[in-house]
Amino acid sequence: MAKKPDGKNTSGRGQRDLTVKVKTARGRKSSSTRWLQRQLNDPYVKRAQAEGYRGRAAFKIMELDDKFRFLVPGARVVDLGCAPGGWCQVAVPRVNALGEKAGKARGFILGVDLQEVEPIAGVDLHQLDFMDEGADDKVKEWLGGKADVVMSDMAAASSGHKQTDHLRIIALCEAAAYLAFDVLEEGGTFVSKVLAGGAEGELQKLLKQRFTKVANVKPPASRSDSSEKFVVATGYRGAPE
Repeated sequence: MAKKPDGKNTSGRGQRDLTVKVKTARGRKSSSTRWLQRQLNDPYVKRAQAEGYRGRAAFKIMELDDKFRFLVPGARVVDLGCAPGGWCQVAVPRVNALGEKAGKARGFILGVDLQEVEPIAGVDLHQLDFMDEGADDKVKEWLGGKADVVMSDMAAASSGHKQTDHLRIIALCEAAAYLAFDVLEEGGTFVSKVLAGGAEGELQKLLKQRFTKVANVKPPASRSDSSEKFVVATGYRGAPE
């Protein structure tokens, strides 16, 4: 039996392993079992469930906004790849989309995703494949003016090939960036998920030409074993002269 240095037994009733173990079921791959076990033991997953958020990703945008302060009362926000809606949920009270903060400007949130998203109070939701031809024109029509923030958590379906997945998500990020260039107010912010992999240099160069500051961040809520990071470009200054 395990003993402390003082010789006392530590295997008493009050000592137990709280980690949830998941057995590999027939027909389930070992990788799926590992994913399920990680989900069951993820503190952010548990916190999302406890606080009513639709996914752990809510804490990623929360942590980014706590650092960069772009979701402010009155802000007009476009959320691309918004399903299941966690980012929108975080944005609603912060931009005052429901007008609940007396004396504060009321914000607006437009959420767009390939999948249908369950309604969220204070969010204008639309189902759309953003990579379809003319999709950006539809987004601009729904927006009906300028935006203060364009944020994207878009991700392509995994192919299992890291370089291919990296290139796909960079293409999504670039598409989101070009929408941002079209709709952002001066001083606006662009936030997007990317995967580390070497092809993001051109995107970084493009953003640095149009924004005052470009930061690459891995928020605490992003899993340490994931290659994802987030680019946060602040102080939009328009097209380079």
